[in-house]
Amino acid sequence: MRFGVLGTGFWAKEIHAAALAAHPTAELVGVWGRDVAKAKAVGAEFDVAGFADVDELLSQVDAVTIALPPDVQAPLAERAAAAGKHLLLEKPIALDLAGADRVVDAVRDAGVASVVFFTFRFQPETSSWLEQAARTTLAGGHASWLSSLAGSPFDASPWRKEHGALWDIGPHALSVLVPALGPVVSVQAGAGLRDTVHLVLGHESGVASTVTLSHTAAPLSAGTEFFVHGDAGRIVLIPEERAALRAFAVAVDELTAAAVAGGTHPCDVAFGRDVVAVLAAAARALTSGCRESV
Repeated sequence: MRFGVLGTGFWAKEIHAAALAAHPTAELVGVWGRDVAKAKAVGAEFDVAGFADVDELLSQVDAVTIALPPDVQAPLAERAAAAGKHLLLEKPIALDLAGADRVVDAVRDAGVASVVFFTFRFQPETSSWLEQAARTTLAGGHASWLSSLAGSPFDASPWRKEHGALWDIGPHALSVLVPALGPVVSVQAGAGLRDTVHLVLGHESGVASTVTLSHTAAPLSAGTEFFVHGDAGRIVLIPEERAALRAFAVAVDELTAAAVAGGTHPCDVAFGRDVVAVLAAAARALTSGCRESV
């Protein structure tokens, strides 16, 4: 399958383009960016073209991967789907539910395959954890991700600074809690220091889970914790660190398989849309101080 990368930032280059260039069955055709000089520079690192015109790149590929801010990604995803291209998107797929719905509609109308790169979902540790969770009766769960953007490759990301940990790493927490505990139907939220947020999620199954997220925690406090609990005790997920490159290669394989089979994927844009719905409800709950329905 021939792929184009839309984006020229750190993640686009170090994960998307690098994984595609090394992939045994995918072909990286080119890179498009809003800054054509950067697109050409990134393309040159992988011996492919840098494109100034997104439609020109779309005409030469079967699929695109997008590593751009969510509000930029969404309309480009619609455009690529309308051109008949399969989509490998970043999370969140949009910054509001209307934008996410438009992406879902575009994918459905075009009949293309889609995968959203929730990193943990493409790791074998997560698959084993979900299988174990499915074999027991669960009573709840918890996700905690404390981090510091300062000094990271994402420190200069305007959308992350504006929308905070809720929208950036909240999707990762939801990507494991939702398949384990079921769809979220309500959200309560409280703000901590700076961008720290605390959520209580009510799941359709009747159980509840809690989530704590921060991009502004002290570096020595940084870490992740994910678990569900029930009749079999506490089932802890320990994702592999620094495994994004390998996970992205798996996502490429699974998008290709979905495209060939004409089927859907558990992490397709419909799931991505449901994640956006929960995040939007959480944002409303932070403002209203009330429990918000999803």
